[in-house]
Amino acid sequence: MKTLAAATAALLLIAPAALAQDAEADISRVLDQLNVASTAADTTAYFSLFTPDARFIGTDATERWSLPEFRAYTEPYFAQGRGWTYTPRERVITIAPIDCRCLAWFDEVLDNASYGVTRGSGVLRLTDDGWKIEQYVLSFAIPNDKARAVVDVVRAGQ
Repeated sequence: MKTLAAATAALLLIAPAALAQDAEADISRVLDQLNVASTAADTTAYFSLFTPDARFIGTDATERWSLPEFRAYTEPYFAQGRGWTYTPRERVITIAPIDCRCLAWFDEVLDNASYGVTRGSGVLRLTDDGWKIEQYVLSFAIPNDKARAVVDVVRAGQ
């Protein structure tokens, strides 16, 4: 009886860690699929990874799009076969505590041929169809010692 109780206790301690690893792997797959679909300019695959009420926040201060707005922006590029490639270098995923386990947030360092080092961050929600992107934020990674020069350029253009 003691062995059964010990085994049950061990499973209760191990199960959350295993579930977290599975969820992290699933979330990584979603984010990797996003990069594959954008590189391939595959509208259907790309937008299937988002929740219907998702937001995409781009690098420009005016780029806060609902999913339909972002799709309208993206489709002309994808229709020409012009996607974009962001290659993940580092990624950190955090899943909401055990009582929910239905939300996760991430940040990742990405490489892009045009923009160099960028950062993606956002939130995913667990839906009946698996993990979906609720919000994605793309930003430029500006080294602190270059920030003043960049801010000056931005201000000069306003």
